[in-house]
Amino acid sequence: MPTQQIQPLQALSELRGRRSAVAVTALAVLVALSSVLVGCQAGPRTIVVDDFESGAITGWQAVGSGSGGWSVYADGHKAPDPAQSDPNVPFDVPDPPQGKFAAVTDTNGPGTHILYRDLLLEGRFTLQLTAFYTGTEPFSSPATLAYDAPEANQQYRIDLLEPSAPIDSVAKGDVLVNVFHTAPGDPTRRQPTEVSLDVSAWAGQAARLRLATTDNQGPLRVGVDNIRFQRIGDADGRVELLATPRPSSAVDLVLHRLTQAEALAALTANAAERARVDEFAGAVLVARRGKVLLNDAWGRADRKARTANTPATRFRIGSMNKMFTAVATLQLVEAHKLALDDPIGQHLPDYPNKEVAAKVTVRHLLTHTGGTGDIFGPEFDQHRLQLREHRDYLKLYGSRGLTHQPGARFEYSNYGFVLLGALIEQVSGMSYYDYVEDHVFHPAGMTSTGSLPEAVDVPDRAVGYMRASPSGGAWVPNTDTLPWRGTAAGGGYSTVGDLLRFAQALASGRLISEAMLAEATRPHQQQYGYGFDVQGQGSLRSYGHSGGAPGMNGELRIFPELGYVVVSLSNLDPPAASELVEFFTRRMPDQ
Repeated sequence: MPTQQIQPLQALSELRGRRSAVAVTALAVLVALSSVLVGCQAGPRTIVVDDFESGAITGWQAVGSGSGGWSVYADGHKAPDPAQSDPNVPFDVPDPPQGKFAAVTDTNGPGTHILYRDLLLEGRFTLQLTAFYTGTEPFSSPATLAYDAPEANQQYRIDLLEPSAPIDSVAKGDVLVNVFHTAPGDPTRRQPTEVSLDVSAWAGQAARLRLATTDNQGPLRVGVDNIRFQRIGDADGRVELLATPRPSSAVDLVLHRLTQAEALAALTANAAERARVDEFAGAVLVARRGKVLLNDAWGRADRKARTANTPATRFRIGSMNKMFTAVATLQLVEAHKLALDDPIGQHLPDYPNKEVAAKVTVRHLLTHTGGTGDIFGPEFDQHRLQLREHRDYLKLYGSRGLTHQPGARFEYSNYGFVLLGALIEQVSGMSYYDYVEDHVFHPAGMTSTGSLPEAVDVPDRAVGYMRASPSGGAWVPNTDTLPWRGTAAGGGYSTVGDLLRFAQALASGRLISEAMLAEATRPHQQQYGYGFDVQGQGSLRSYGHSGGAPGMNGELRIFPELGYVVVSLSNLDPPAASELVEFFTRRMPDQ
């Protein structure tokens, strides 16, 4: 169903036996609805909060700041009207129930967005709604809706709130009842899920219905549909929609920028404090327009040998290798040895699964839309030390079918980048490792980056440390979790200095053309380009990649307009390094 133009909404209606959806549009100021009474003795049993099928909204208020905003949409794979929503990325959320319109907030970087309206419940009701979301990072639920906070905060919640409470409060005395919330350990994608809660305890009193999402990991898209009240029993009941004022705020939702010197000092102090309490060990580098502003390290590279981390320490970088693989692939595209829309079977004619070979293209692999699945799991654990070359992975996983039709949706696929490694080898006539050494690392001046096997003694390579159990415990070496060697999907090692040199080589055109870099670093699906994660807007637009696995974490962010390059690498579990990058990029100057 295409997105419709915004039209004025008629008064709230009650419809027997019909499921109604809600939709919200991004508006700077939403006009409050004056008091309306709905429900009567002979009326239907279900009270629909609003009929949003026209694609408009009245009666709600919105507050928030940071990336993203509320949008009207009807198709989970089609962006809403850009005049009425955040237009910077395509959508990929679960389709709304029955294809109806739904309220969606799209946060592509740090931000908090709240939608709310005041109600008076005259009678006993069950509040019913449908909630869904899609994201890429684990959820966390600290007792705040602030996105500019030192702790990770990515959550989606729906509450009945005390109307006099600050709109962003999650305090026990302010929240009458939580209707829906995400929690640590929840999946990163939820199909439309019915939620039902008896709210009879608040009969006869006013309450504020609040939809709230906070994101400082990004991206996160959440939706709500079919908000309605179902009468309980045969008693009469009505819902009064109250005028909804702009409320007070418990926290300042506006991101406060610091001067460059202040932001660097705050970052240094934060890294030192995290290292002191054994939550960070690693290195951090910040540069701007070629000038290194911070290059320091904390903690131990090897706890047994008591070797300190330094800026020259080589840290395992996990999926950050995908940037190198993407650049290598795009070099071969520019050399006309590959084309973005070539099916992989054109270059891998013996690929076992013929459907995958015929349907999955190079572009699909670069954007994680090929439906090629992952490599990690019981099979990987069983064959970890036998998987030594990219062809070994193809032998093990090549008979698998598709998880979805190529191009249908974003689904992060390590195996997809292993396939890119095999393509690079096939069309270049070189091993993947030799190719990236000669065509990426050497031109960029990266002398400390590679993917040598774990059995090889690599000077200055840190030992990775992971928690002994998911609930915590002591730091123990991650040796028994490591692959034989890094692949085109990740697992190599690098230094903060080499990653700065990589960023500079990209910007200078030494690796791929300026036009190809622009195409690689624009969002194609889920804020992802061709092997690069893309975040932010305007001067704060950035690209790069993170990497993480037990005992390793890293992140590179490149801000082309501002000229900043921010790198953090750690030999501890995620998000040890990524949190420091986020800490600085939330505070650095935006001009």
